[in-house]
Amino acid sequence: MSGPSFRYVRAKGLANALSEGGRRGTAYLAGGTDLLPLWKAGLTTPQEVIDISGLELANISYDGNTLVLGALARLSDVSAHPEVKTHHPLICDAILASASGQVRNLATVGGNLLQRTRCPYFRDRALACNKRDPGAGCGARHGENRHAALFGGAAACVATHASDLAVALAALDAEIIVSSAAGERRLPLADLYPLPGASTAPDSSLAGGDMITAIRIHHAERFAPRSTYLKIRDRASFEFAVVSVAAALRIEDGVIAEARLAAGGVAPLPWRLGRSEAALIGRAATQQAFLAAAELAIVDASPLGGNAFKVPLLRNAIIRALQTIGAQS
Repeated sequence: MSGPSFRYVRAKGLANALSEGGRRGTAYLAGGTDLLPLWKAGLTTPQEVIDISGLELANISYDGNTLVLGALARLSDVSAHPEVKTHHPLICDAILASASGQVRNLATVGGNLLQRTRCPYFRDRALACNKRDPGAGCGARHGENRHAALFGGAAACVATHASDLAVALAALDAEIIVSSAAGERRLPLADLYPLPGASTAPDSSLAGGDMITAIRIHHAERFAPRSTYLKIRDRASFEFAVVSVAAALRIEDGVIAEARLAAGGVAPLPWRLGRSEAALIGRAATQQAFLAAAELAIVDASPLGGNAFKVPLLRNAIIRALQTIGAQS
């Protein structure tokens, strides 16, 4: 099966790609692990595809306590990089929980952050979906919503974000570098993902022609001794999260000095659990502290008819993740 025809252009450099990419109906192509299946299914119909896979944006470097990941770095290369493994094992754990080895060999960091939802209502053109067709409605709200969001959903959309890597990066306060023909800007990863509104559900805050060129993680090596990524899914491999948790602690003199918690599979974006983090600060890494933090995480959950089971699942996943890193040394 193939989709509608398009004009294919291989970028001659970053400036050329950004200039070409600003035209309406244009899409960037890197690893193609998300774009091509969407095109084949008729879910995206670009008029022009700009191949950026040859751009020099695949660097992985660690300098001055800052990890820099080029947006075209392959997931498999990131997870195997010795300095990422040493200083940012949470990132490695999240990547290795993603897809299959074959897909990780093709998929890029930037593409992974921008992959589109796996909500069945988005993926089936016969069903109502505001994300695919603004104003069509959200069939998942009163239909099959086992995998729908617990947080951040709206009348327009209850789809969840698919990226495991984004959850880990959210926990580590990553920032992204976005380039366009107008220049370069930096923004927190959290600002990349807008929440749905009353009738629309944008995938990202990027404008036409914008390109993620790098991801930067500052001073997060302090969490290397105590971090984990827990992914709960319907089968052991090549499956998206029902619930996932990225957790990291820094413990000094027997008490938690810093805590990072983010959840996946529960919101339209990586869901940061700020109240749970705050509740852990200054406490010993005990079961009682972990239970209290997990209870706070689910206070504002808004389950639908088919996904109420995810509320206790998230609670228990947080406890398990904190128990795991609390025992690390």
